Amino acid sequence: MLNLAVLISGRGSNLQALQKNIESGILQGKAQIAVVLANKATAAGLTFAREHGLQTMVCPAEKDVLAGLAKQQIDLICLAGYMRLLSADFVNQYKGKLINIHPTLLPKYPGLHVHEKVLAAGEKESGCTVHYVDTGADTGQIIAQRKVPVLPDDTPETLAARVLEQEHVLYSQVILQIANAVSVL
Repeated sequence: MLNLAVLISGRGSNLQALQKNIESGILQGKAQIAVVLANKATAAGLTFAREHGLQTMVCPAEKDVLAGLAKQQIDLICLAGYMRLLSADFVNQYKGKLINIHPTLLPKYPGLHVHEKVLAAGEKESGCTVHYVDTGADTGQIIAQRKVPVLPDDTPETLAARVLEQEHVLYSQVILQIANAVSVL
């Protein structure tokens, strides 16, 4: 079973989807959330985590995250709306055990304000990507993607909502895939 550390900065909707998929059986016996780390004490996802009996830590600086992770037996670190860039030292320390979900079809539109960029470019489809984290911004090896159409009347908000639905499915699928690969070894 994979022990997950989930890093968040805000509402934690991907954290919530992961926990729901653990509780519903999709990831049950394959993965469990060992700890939720947030860089802000006000991150709404912390409330959800506490309500579900998950261990939480507020880690305002990277050194705090490293210290928190060192206290755990972590197999996979999942960035879920974590809005901080990680240092090369951090990334290299956890190479191959650090994944992120991004709300576009990488390599297009890394970084922030992605839905606005997708719409401004006139794209016909968008989606989400789970990738390994490397020292660049959203440049790591792509693990999996899910696509959604861009509709003629889309706004950044409507597109974001459809993409987020797919993020909630894709992240758990990738974690299940990694858990199954680990159990074979």
